[in-house]
Amino acid sequence: MIKITLPDNSVKEFNSGVTGMEIAEAISSRLAKEVLSVTVNGEVRDLVRPITTDSSIRLNTWDDKEGRDTFWHSSAHLMAEAIESLFPGTKFGIGPSLENGFYYDIDLPDGKTLSDKDLADIEKKMIELAREKSDILRSEISKDDALKLFANKGDQYKQELISELEDGTITLYKQTGFTDLCRGPHLPNTSYIKAVKLTNIAGAYWRGNEKNKMLTRVYGVTFPKQKLLDEYLVLMEEAKKRDHRKIGKEMELFTISQEVGLGLPMWLPKGAMLREQLEKFLKQVQKKFGYEQVITPHIGDVKLYKTSGHFQKYGKDSFQPIHTPTEGEEYLLKPMNCPHHCEIYKFKPRSYKDMPLRFAEFGTVYRYEQSGELHGLTRVRGFTQDDAHIFCRPDQLKEEFLKVIDIIFIIFRALNFENYTAQISLRDPKNTEKYIGSDENWEKAERAIIEACAEKGLNTVTELGEAAFYGPKLDFMVKDAIGRSWQLGTIQVDYNLPERFGLEYIGADDKRHRPVMIHRAPFGSMERFCAVLIEHTAGKFPLWLTPEQVAVLPISEKYNDYAEKVSNYLKNSDIRAVVDDRNEKIGRKIRDNEMKRTPYLLIVGEKEFESNTVAVRRQGEGDKGSMSFEAFTQMIQSDIKSMLSDLYI
Repeated sequence: MIKITLPDNSVKEFNSGVTGMEIAEAISSRLAKEVLSVTVNGEVRDLVRPITTDSSIRLNTWDDKEGRDTFWHSSAHLMAEAIESLFPGTKFGIGPSLENGFYYDIDLPDGKTLSDKDLADIEKKMIELAREKSDILRSEISKDDALKLFANKGDQYKQELISELEDGTITLYKQTGFTDLCRGPHLPNTSYIKAVKLTNIAGAYWRGNEKNKMLTRVYGVTFPKQKLLDEYLVLMEEAKKRDHRKIGKEMELFTISQEVGLGLPMWLPKGAMLREQLEKFLKQVQKKFGYEQVITPHIGDVKLYKTSGHFQKYGKDSFQPIHTPTEGEEYLLKPMNCPHHCEIYKFKPRSYKDMPLRFAEFGTVYRYEQSGELHGLTRVRGFTQDDAHIFCRPDQLKEEFLKVIDIIFIIFRALNFENYTAQISLRDPKNTEKYIGSDENWEKAERAIIEACAEKGLNTVTELGEAAFYGPKLDFMVKDAIGRSWQLGTIQVDYNLPERFGLEYIGADDKRHRPVMIHRAPFGSMERFCAVLIEHTAGKFPLWLTPEQVAVLPISEKYNDYAEKVSNYLKNSDIRAVVDDRNEKIGRKIRDNEMKRTPYLLIVGEKEFESNTVAVRRQGEGDKGSMSFEAFTQMIQSDIKSMLSDLYI
C-alpha cells in the first residue's frame, strides 16, 4: 500500500500502481468525469500512469491551468493527426499548449499552403477522430529507435529534436495511427474533446531561427463542451473590436512604418499626450515615495554589459555591437537600464545614512525580436521602461519591497484594474546553472519576496523556473475587462548585480557593505502597458488620462470664433480641448467625435453664443443640458480631482 496526500492534507491509502483516474473514481463519480490530469509531487502526469510511491497529488480539472494545458496539448496532437490524414507526408515541428489554446508548426508536402476551407476540413476531421474515443498511449523508447522511427517517416524536425535528448528520457504518445515525440501529459483518450475551432494561420521559422525554413503555424482552441466554445467565440469578437492596433489607428495614437523599421512604434500627438499623462502621473506618485529621476544614454560600452552579464545572456540573439572608427571600441544599444544605474550609484562614495537610494528613469531599451514575433505595441524592438532601481541595506529590503507593492496598487486603482494575482517567479531548483549568483543570495531574495506577499495578503501563485537570470521576481497578472490575463508590473530582488559592479556603502560600523538592489517597473513598458490599457478600456480612457478630454463643436462656421473662445478658456484651465470646425453637419461631427471616444462634446450655436453657455454631451450618456463654460470647467476639474485625490494628491 502507498499513502496518497490530497490538497486538503487528508491521506488515503491505495495499492501501489494506482492511477490518478482510479483515485478520482474513489473520491466521486462526478470528479472522475471532470478530471483531466494529475499532479504528482509537483509533476503533471497522465491520469492512467501508475503511481508507485507515497505521493502528494492534485487532480486537475478544466478549472485548473494544468488541466487546460493537458487538454490543449492533447488537442494539438489531435490536430496533427487530422492534418496527417488529410495531407499525407506532412512533417511536424512542435505543438505546445498556450494560455488560450494551442498551435502546431507543420511543413506541408509539395509546398502546399492552407486555406480557410482547409481549416474547416481539419476541424471536421478532428471531431470525427475525437468521436472514435482512441486511447492516447504513452511509451518509452530508446534514442536509436526513436531516430529510426522518424527517419522512416522522413521527419527531419523530430530527428533534430531527438538528437538533443538523452537516451532513457524519450517518450512517445500514440493515438490510432498517429505517433508523436512528446513528454506529455495527455488525456486518457480523444473523446474528451467535444468542440473545435482553428483560429489562425501564421508563418514561423523552425526553432525561431530566421536562417531556418519557414513553417506553417496553425492555431486552434478546443473545449469539453460546445457551450464553452460559443462563449469563447463571442469573447473573441469583442477582443477584435478592442484590438489596440485597430483602436490605435482610429484614435490616431501610434503608427509603425516599415521605412523606420518593424517593431519601432512612433507615437502620434494624441498617443504622445497619453504617454505624457501616464508618465506625469507615475512621477507624481514616485515623488511621494522618495524617488529621484535620472537620465542615461541609449547606448553603453560593451564592457558594461559584460560586467552585468547581459551580453553573455542576450548578446548572440540581440542587436549586434556598434563599431566606432576607433579600433576595438564597441557599443551596444542598451537592453537594460540597470547597468547604467549601477554606475550612477558608483558616482561617489555612499554611506548607510544615504540608503535607500531610489533612481527612476523612463529609459528606452532595445531588444531584437524576430519579425514574425512582432505584434503592435505588445511585442516591439524598442520600448520605454518605467524603470527604477532601489539600492538599500539588507534590513531595509522588505520595507522597500512593500512600498513598491503600494505604488502598483495605486496604479491599478487609478486605471480600474481590479482583478489581479501576484506571480512569485523562482528559479528552477533542478537547473540552477541557468542563473548567476550564489545559492545563499538566491535563498535570501526568494524569502524576502514570499514574506512581503504574505504580509500584504496578496493572492499569489508560485512558478518555478520563471525567475530572471539574475534574481527572483514578483509579477502582477491582471485580468482585463473581458477576462484576458496580462502581465503588468514587475518587482525583482537582486543580490547579484551589486556584486558584479562592486557596489558598496560604509556601514555604521565603518566597514564596507554590499547594498541590495530592487528592480521595479509598475507599468512594465510604456508600449505594452498602453496596449493593454487600450484593450481594457476599448479606448475609453479615464477622464484624467484621455488625450482629448473635450471637443467643441460649432453648429456652423458662424460660431467658430466662439468655439475657439471656449476652447482657449478650457486650455488655460489645463483641460485638453480641441475645436472641430470642419464644414460638416453637427450630427456628423457628433458621430465622428463619439467614435474618437472623446469624453465630452460641447455644442455651440446661436443660443449658446447669446447666453455665453455650452450644450454638454457626455460619452455614452447623451445630452447633459446647458451650462456656462466656467461651470463646465469647474465640473471637469472637480471630477478629475475626485478621481485622483485619494491616490497621491
